[in-house]
Amino acid sequence: MVWNAALRIVLMCILALLLGFTSVRCKARIYTNHWAVRINGGHDIVDRIAGKYGYKNMGQIGDLKDHYHFFHSRTIKRSTLSSRGGHSFISMEPKVEWIQQQVVKRRIKRDYKTSPAQSIFFNDAKWSSMWYIHCNDDIHNCQSDMNIVGAWKRGYTGKDVVVTILDDGIERNHPDLIQNYDNQASYDVNGNDMDPMPRYDASNENKHGTRCAGEVAASANNSHCTVGIAYNARIGGVRMLDGDVTDMVEAKSLSLQPQHIDIYSASWGPDDDGKTVDGPASLARQAFENGIRMGRKGRGSIFVWASGNGGRSRDHCSCDGYTNSIYTISISSTAESGRKPWYLEECSSTLTTTYSSGENYDRKIITTDLRQRCTDSHTGTSASAPMAAGIIALALEANPLLSWRDVQHIIVKTSRAGHLNAPDWKTNAAGYNVSHLYGFGLMDAEAMVKEAERWKQVPAQHICVESADRQIRYYTTNATGCIDNFNHHVIYLEHVVVRITITHPRRGDLSINLTSPSGTKSQLLANRLFDHSMEGFKNWEFMTTHCWGEKAAGDWILEIHDSPSQLRSQKVPGKLKEWSLVLYGTSVHPYSSMRSDKPRSAEPPADEEFTEENYSTHNALFNKSSLPGLCDSECNENGCEGPGPHQCINCLHYFLKFKNNTRTCVSECPSGFFRDDRKRCKKCSSLCETCVGSRSDQCSTCRPGFHLNEGSNTCVVSCVDGFYLDHDSNMCRRCNEICKKCITSNICTECKPGMSLQGNRCQMTCDPGTYYNGHRRTCVPCHQVCATCAGTGMEACIKCAESYLMEEWRCVSTCSVGYYMAEQTLDNVLETPLMYIIDSLFQELVLAVAGHCAGRGFLRLFFLSAPHPHLSHSLVIALFHILSYRLVGPLFCRDPFARVFTPT
Repeated sequence: MVWNAALRIVLMCILALLLGFTSVRCKARIYTNHWAVRINGGHDIVDRIAGKYGYKNMGQIGDLKDHYHFFHSRTIKRSTLSSRGGHSFISMEPKVEWIQQQVVKRRIKRDYKTSPAQSIFFNDAKWSSMWYIHCNDDIHNCQSDMNIVGAWKRGYTGKDVVVTILDDGIERNHPDLIQNYDNQASYDVNGNDMDPMPRYDASNENKHGTRCAGEVAASANNSHCTVGIAYNARIGGVRMLDGDVTDMVEAKSLSLQPQHIDIYSASWGPDDDGKTVDGPASLARQAFENGIRMGRKGRGSIFVWASGNGGRSRDHCSCDGYTNSIYTISISSTAESGRKPWYLEECSSTLTTTYSSGENYDRKIITTDLRQRCTDSHTGTSASAPMAAGIIALALEANPLLSWRDVQHIIVKTSRAGHLNAPDWKTNAAGYNVSHLYGFGLMDAEAMVKEAERWKQVPAQHICVESADRQIRYYTTNATGCIDNFNHHVIYLEHVVVRITITHPRRGDLSINLTSPSGTKSQLLANRLFDHSMEGFKNWEFMTTHCWGEKAAGDWILEIHDSPSQLRSQKVPGKLKEWSLVLYGTSVHPYSSMRSDKPRSAEPPADEEFTEENYSTHNALFNKSSLPGLCDSECNENGCEGPGPHQCINCLHYFLKFKNNTRTCVSECPSGFFRDDRKRCKKCSSLCETCVGSRSDQCSTCRPGFHLNEGSNTCVVSCVDGFYLDHDSNMCRRCNEICKKCITSNICTECKPGMSLQGNRCQMTCDPGTYYNGHRRTCVPCHQVCATCAGTGMEACIKCAESYLMEEWRCVSTCSVGYYMAEQTLDNVLETPLMYIIDSLFQELVLAVAGHCAGRGFLRLFFLSAPHPHLSHSLVIALFHILSYRLVGPLFCRDPFARVFTPT
């Protein structure tokens, strides 16, 4: 039988989605007609060598000394083969130390397609809706802002700080950007000129950079649209994503004006497809290293990076060499509710979190848009990185002398777990709460500028490389922190890197954990379903921040787990070839005393129970170790009377009172409590896990055994009619308005009066021989050959009219040549909610392939050709039986050769 090609593609896509199956694609390298060359001797020698071999010298690559951009007009612009010819003999020139033909690198933008009255007020049109800057919306139960207004009230708005957006350009003449636009912080790498204006087209594809720029530095009080977090900062843009992205393009962008630009913000990276392992190549790595060593007059450039949007592909940001670098500040996202966004990637290199979009019903980020407009739908980790860049700009205004490491230390010290929901929150041995989803928590702008005001630079960074011993199951190294080498001795940790080489037949089956001497476990790599690569890892660096502040010395344990999947073509085991541990940190404690000396109490407070009942984690509040002479980090600038959080004179964040009228300072109110406008932690209603007030209708999440009711914000034991239980969020969510009962918002199980259930949808009850037309909102007759149908035309029949037979998707009066009449029955049809899903799939399948030809054998071929780890064989057979029965009906014309595919 001859199959229609379009039908095959449609069916393969639908069934691949159902089975979660994907095939391996081979990616060819694309070579350009641009070269990066390293030549010593000055510009005259460089021009002479370039001309001798037919190249044009395009100038130095960014700020990289002796590195030049050569262009050759007589070679192919884009080729899968590296260039050959007389020009390639340039590598033999004595002055040429290194040359590399540039390869196109795929880089994607990390968005996705799809309280009391304020004392600060701006006349910008969207100001009142900017929920992530100020909380004044009782309807949405605004829970926790990033204290940006608090930083503003202290006088910090980003003045004299320069931020540039590495992206697809910025609209420099936008009314919200023109006032703060900085020409020196801008460049068009794609066009090789000084103007970063984006290329306009009908799709507005190049809006990304303009949106990111507005988040950072949109002007305030100009009556146009929005307000940037650092609304007095200088803002520039580098147009580098609207063309071939090569190592040279990235290096030029990352090294632009490093003595003028303070912060580089990037919301892009390698494919977030769950199978790519990629990072900066040699020039970009050198640009990073030069930036942190020499940028900002030796204090180090600040590189802010979006962590990635590969959550739906089960990607892991440890496979992204940009977010996995110690030189970048990797930014995660959270929804307004504090829940994990669907696109979020998890990894141990994430440092901190800001707000972005979540589900479709969650509010998104408001910012500038192309054509001098604004948008309220900026999304993904793309929105989170520039938000973090804006907050860092406020801290740099408070203290311009902060180094790149100072900034990371301040972020670690001030970020808060708050209302961020994650199953893996843990407290490391240094007392920091940390998560693979959110790093050290939500950024706090006010706390950051307070720390910056009194900050003393951390000691010099030491780097210690430890060799590893091998054992059978676990790989351990007893680290000393290079105690015998003063210049490399590490006692207190910052970043920890595992450099590893592994061979393996299917890379996605690997997961890797690292446990510190203090017992803190970091997941360096999780299984990746779509990573079929046989390349393994070669000298790949996995980084974790989870041991920040811990002691380096002791046993480190590396666990490598191989979980063979059914998709694996070879069952041979992988092999660990080599690994080493790289410890970054200091040889002395990083924090000197920043607060005034105060008399200290000789005795700690009595271990009294809280005034609020049933709170059992009293002792957990006192488990942080303190250095002699230092106040606890939760004390504000007024100092303390002792080292504990209960001995602060005033609290930096919030305080919790005990029954004996003493109190302790906390970074966030604990579970079951909320913060009031006087910085007190007050008790929630008895059924609330978290809340925004003391009433029963002010719950944000519920205690175990209860579900949050959408709309009323109350906690209930079970969902009532008109609501369904969303297990991921533990919420009773509203069904579609036409459903009486449902299992998801669009899958009804019972309809309201006047409607009937058709598959999984409620619609008007239609007489036999008619179907419901959603566009006309009425019942429309089926084709005359159909007894029942799913749509218009004879190809949309579900059941044939009397005296007609079903033959390959259509009803016929007699069977064609090569077919015979047969009868089929299905004794048992599933009577579960799965049936509704099958109904829906069937109707969509019928409509999608209307007019084409497909048979039961074809269905079985694609249902059973690929094993699937999440569906049992019997369930696959059942789905095949049901769909094929629904498709062909009980009486049909059968292909005699189809019996070779019949289930056994």
